Amino acid sequence: MAMNRWMVALVALLLMPVLSVQAEWNVRDAGALGDGVTDDTAAFQKALDLAGADGGGVVNVPAGAYCIRGTLKIPGAVTLQGIFRTPPLNFSGPNGKLAGSVLEAYAGRGSREGEPFIRLAGHAATLAGLIIRYPEWKQTDVPPVPYPPTVAGEHVEDVAVLDCLLLNSYEGLYFKGSARMIIRNIFGYPSYRGLFIDNCFDISRVENCHFWPFGVLYKPDDPYCKWVNVNGVAFEFGRTDWQYVTHTFCFGYGIGYKFSKTERGSANGSFVGIGADSCRRAVYVEEAQTAGLLITNGEFVGRWGSTDSVGIEIAETCGPAKINLSNSSFWGPLEMAIWSRSSEAQLSVSNTNFCNWDINGEGVPAVRLDAGKAILQGNTFDDGRTHVLVGEKVTSAILMGNQGGGGFRCENRAGDRTQLIGNEQSLIKWTDERKGHYKIDVGSTGDGLYLTGWHGKETAPEWGEKGTRRWSRPGSRFLLPVNPGKNYQVSLTLRLPEHAIAPENGLYRGEKRIATFPDKPGDATVVGSFHAEEEITTLTLRVKPWRPSEVLPSSGDARSLGAAVRSLIVQEEGRADQPLFNANTGEQVAQ
Repeated sequence: MAMNRWMVALVALLLMPVLSVQAEWNVRDAGALGDGVTDDTAAFQKALDLAGADGGGVVNVPAGAYCIRGTLKIPGAVTLQGIFRTPPLNFSGPNGKLAGSVLEAYAGRGSREGEPFIRLAGHAATLAGLIIRYPEWKQTDVPPVPYPPTVAGEHVEDVAVLDCLLLNSYEGLYFKGSARMIIRNIFGYPSYRGLFIDNCFDISRVENCHFWPFGVLYKPDDPYCKWVNVNGVAFEFGRTDWQYVTHTFCFGYGIGYKFSKTERGSANGSFVGIGADSCRRAVYVEEAQTAGLLITNGEFVGRWGSTDSVGIEIAETCGPAKINLSNSSFWGPLEMAIWSRSSEAQLSVSNTNFCNWDINGEGVPAVRLDAGKAILQGNTFDDGRTHVLVGEKVTSAILMGNQGGGGFRCENRAGDRTQLIGNEQSLIKWTDERKGHYKIDVGSTGDGLYLTGWHGKETAPEWGEKGTRRWSRPGSRFLLPVNPGKNYQVSLTLRLPEHAIAPENGLYRGEKRIATFPDKPGDATVVGSFHAEEEITTLTLRVKPWRPSEVLPSSGDARSLGAAVRSLIVQEEGRADQPLFNANTGEQVAQ
């Protein structure tokens, strides 16, 4: 009996009318030509609307160049997808044109306002696998011609943008009020802003996005590149609750990661493996939530050719936010690595490496704390005159277990509000005897305590197996510990290129030249003398400046150089037989 009932049910199921549900559509079937000339806007929207009316589906875009002179709306539960399953680059096909599924965008030229090129218009709408290109873009247009966002979603949830290249967008991705969205594998170089997220109250995810000069002939001083490198923002976060950002990168922006205050508030979240190269501000915190910004495994580099770049700046406007940074690295042309200006924010930095700050050689600290609270623990610092400056308005600073080239150095202006615990001590213990006869190895670890206004350290095999050097800038200086009231002789070893020869070259104390440089190129050791009046004597190197890029056709080095300097020996009168003290290491030099 049970078997009979089963057979009846099976027969009834087989006799039921079959529902016809179409899961996929193709823009070609809807009339799109993909010839790069004919306007395919209507055909695309027709296919999208058919998929939306059927309850959702996938609209496929075969390889081709599709001219879209209007705008597109992707309905809920519909995916518009091209052929790519990885972030595409602007590779050319066999006919010299872009390969793959390419949308040519024209609408909205001349204004940021207006309808986005593609709107994710319903919940679970998805854009994937496409190159979107702006054919009317020109690198010679400076400032760049504005357009509305390339892709936008407002008050829609669970949407996604995947595996796309945004080629020469003005504003790339714009999302407001869109919870649980996923933005993954997006490449491009939007000029005004790469990504903006605001008013998101349930976790969204940004993964593997790479905003780099794709489609641009990049040169730091090219007017277009410079505009983006001063005005552009790669990633901007307004109000977003527990935002997840993982393994993202940007290059050549005014601000890499901006945390802004909007009408609905500001951001908190986890930011892992983020990078910002050649940015005037790698990270700029205008405001953040008290729950905090957790930044881990970051890499932050200043703008190429700049003199005022900062890795992370916490603005005065920032309230009682927690900014936690760990296991990260600062390098490249930075004036400062971290500048905390807020009186309410609390900064915590651990296991982080600081290199290549003080690009102007003026003794600027790697970390400058103007106000608020800070904890710095277990960090490593390259050589420099000052590693951390604690300002007088800081309410609490705990600096513990930090190491630095030549010993960890802190300038403390906050008195007892600063606690220095277990930091690496300086190897240099100055005595009157050591001030009488010592040597500075220029370009070696520990020289930063005595130099301002120089270029970075370099190896110099022309001066032996372990030779080092620094190139001087206009106005490079030595700061020399001396015994006041004594007469001194200095011996400077340097190399002068032919482009730097000039009659006014020399080593100066104030306006008085105490040593004249040779009038022929090559290696030389020059000798001068002075009378010490204070505990620190300043000597200035004046050398005719020159740029390798202007005199050497194969060089791209645009630095303003002077002479290459190897060492300076300082000797008090009457102490020629005294042992020579190494001012870099604190050791006696074998003679």
